[in-house]
Amino acid sequence: MSADKLVVGLAGMPGSGKSVVVETAMEAGYAVVVMGDVVRNETRKRELELNPENIGRVMLDLRAVEGASVIADRCVLEIEHAPGAKVIVDGLRSLSEADVFRARFPRFILVAVHSSPETRFSRLYRRRRSDDPDGWEVFHERDMRELSVGLGSVIAMAEYLVVNENSRDDLKAKVRDVLRRIEARWMK
Repeated sequence: MSADKLVVGLAGMPGSGKSVVVETAMEAGYAVVVMGDVVRNETRKRELELNPENIGRVMLDLRAVEGASVIADRCVLEIEHAPGAKVIVDGLRSLSEADVFRARFPRFILVAVHSSPETRFSRLYRRRRSDDPDGWEVFHERDMRELSVGLGSVIAMAEYLVVNENSRDDLKAKVRDVLRRIEARWMK
């Protein structure tokens, strides 16, 4: 039953290390739901190029038209049908999204990953995904857009905060520890 699932919501600014957190959770047996896929799919559906400007515009438009929790609302069924008892939901950006998950999944907990702007920009610049910024100005605009929908509040309200300023192995060790503590609390 989906109400029995342990659902870990993950928040973090672009480039903070969410993908490494997700990878580590998968290694620990978590199914994954990526909230950003909803926006990327909607961007494709609108026949727009996948770039920071278009994806950001679609994200804001979806929220303006369908409400602040639209992305979470669209992810609930995917979470319910995800295999196994543990799911990590990558990419919460507002407290209203967290509220949707808390209301639907009694075993919901919020985790945030944090890195400095300089560290994040360097990672994104090297990563070169289609929606990654190619300069500091685009990076800053994206950060401001993410913060405008409430991402800072989600990070501030997370039950667990993982700081990611060192190596990938260091982050993975921290995440494994957090997941063990969460499971000890919720998987009794």
